[in-house]
Amino acid sequence: MKILIAEDDLLARRLLHHILRPYGPVDIAIDGQEAIDSYEMSWDQGAPYDLLFLDIMMPKKDGHMVLDHVREREPKWRSSDVPTGPGELRIVITTALGDSKTVISSFSEGADFFLVKPLFTDKVEGLLKELGAKKLQYSD
Repeated sequence: MKILIAEDDLLARRLLHHILRPYGPVDIAIDGQEAIDSYEMSWDQGAPYDLLFLDIMMPKKDGHMVLDHVREREPKWRSSDVPTGPGELRIVITTALGDSKTVISSFSEGADFFLVKPLFTDKVEGLLKELGAKKLQYSD
């Protein structure tokens, strides 16, 4: 599983990286534009991400803009000759905003999961188990 963490908060990035690295290669984006650039580069290289942990409140482009961008481009890329991974990119929204408006808009924009901060290891690992993710024998 290839994973992208899009998170501007250092502690949240470190925690997610620590939890996720046993499941596969993990890349990090520190703002929304960097997340979009990483996403597009992964397709250009023929190795798209399988999982994206996406913060809503980020500089340059917020998580909603990133989510819209990704979901808008997926059909075009999936119909091209670029080899795809095992399935559609799964997107997990991670945010301190747990209000119903944020939750509803995230799902309507194409998010698959929603985690309210603070993030805890058991929450993230429970989500990974739900996805059927398996830890690798080794990690980077």
